Amino acid sequence: MTPFSMSVASTAKVHEEELSKYVISAAKEVFSTMVMMELEDSFPLTEPVTRFKCSITGMVGLAGTYSGILSIHCPHQFALRITSNMLGIDIADAGEDVNDALGELANMLGGYVKQLLSKGGLDINLSIPTVISGEEYTVNFMSDSDCVSIPFSNDGERFLIGLKLRREGA
Repeated sequence: MTPFSMSVASTAKVHEEELSKYVISAAKEVFSTMVMMELEDSFPLTEPVTRFKCSITGMVGLAGTYSGILSIHCPHQFALRITSNMLGIDIADAGEDVNDALGELANMLGGYVKQLLSKGGLDINLSIPTVISGEEYTVNFMSDSDCVSIPFSNDGERFLIGLKLRREGA
């Protein structure tokens, strides 16, 4: 199979299968090394999820030759466990740091995507992470882009990582 960066550099569209493989690989590596959690991935969803309840969403934008948004959506309790693991603190003390932890995870995952897409000399910049949370909220992303939403789980708790991407000027 052609490396993802070569196919990205030579086509206007990014293929869902390639996006999925890379998001899965990046998520497993980041969670294994930075959160000390092993992840199980599920089959990518056919439609993106936009409505969330009792959740926290971390997002980072990509701009340049490719533009897009990488997002991680976690139930609040699981986000606290992620924060606890990342910082090596008790879960009861993780509440104040949960937004920073989810923003940093989005940033690290976005960095992997940037690294991949920039290998061919492509110009891509990352935004500062944005974190939203609430009892019930909706997240709408740009249209006319390639999208992948992948459910992951750890110890029976599920969360999503999504990537929407489009080539500018194509």
